[in-house]
Amino acid sequence: MLYVLPALAVYLGFAIWPAINTLRLSLLNWDGILPATWAGFGNYVKIFRDSALYEAILHSLVLIIFFAAIPIAVGLVMTALLMGKVRRGMTFFRIVFFLPQVLPLVAVGITWRWFYSDTGGVNQILDLLGLGSITRAWLGDYQLALVALGLIGTWTMSGLCMMLFLAGAQKIDPSLYEAAKLDGAGTFRQFRHVTLPGVRREITVAGVITTIAALASFDLVFVTTNGGPAGQTNVPGLLVYRLAFNEGDIGGASALAVVLTVIVIAAVSAVRFFTRDKD
Repeated sequence: MLYVLPALAVYLGFAIWPAINTLRLSLLNWDGILPATWAGFGNYVKIFRDSALYEAILHSLVLIIFFAAIPIAVGLVMTALLMGKVRRGMTFFRIVFFLPQVLPLVAVGITWRWFYSDTGGVNQILDLLGLGSITRAWLGDYQLALVALGLIGTWTMSGLCMMLFLAGAQKIDPSLYEAAKLDGAGTFRQFRHVTLPGVRREITVAGVITTIAALASFDLVFVTTNGGPAGQTNVPGLLVYRLAFNEGDIGGASALAVVLTVIVIAAVSAVRFFTRDKD
């Protein structure tokens, strides 16, 4: 307990206590300056009556596809390739694909905002391919802004998933692959019946991390679109920021933060349930 105590103190001070304090503030009317008054569940009623919350939640659910589902699929494909015949240069591939996890998301957002601009890299590539007719300011497009934002999340999270799956695949007993080969299993069947079961726990971890990143996303959205155009990329985390710092509604922002926490816990629980070991 003496060894655990310093880490426990930090966790209680910077995680548990702020969570409890947020729950307390969600029951108050407070602008951050004047004395607070009791609101009860009034902040929650106001939050659930606001249609912007449901739109933001829907956008976050869409982002789960780009932040979680696609990166996990890409990570599994890359794991299958790197665990197969490709051996030389594996360290280089790991560094390149994991690099987005090392970069600050603010820097990532600024870079991709330029990349998606009218004169950015995406439109320049399309012009070179003779597809100049479909160029646009991608993050300003009403229909495609959320998809463009989601693809940034895909680029960011795919390397993390790949690293997790590679670490899990390297722990699989090589004799299992040898036995599969003796039974006549090809590369695909070896991956399906040996590699996938072997990285089940890593898939669960990746699913939890990427789902949380999608639902609790803020900095990437704030830097790239700030919720635009016309609220098409609004997410709950951005609404919490606006309520607290733009409108001075600390109680409402805390209530929305509590609701977001419940949504994240429910989503993570669902991910763990569907990826659990059935044995």
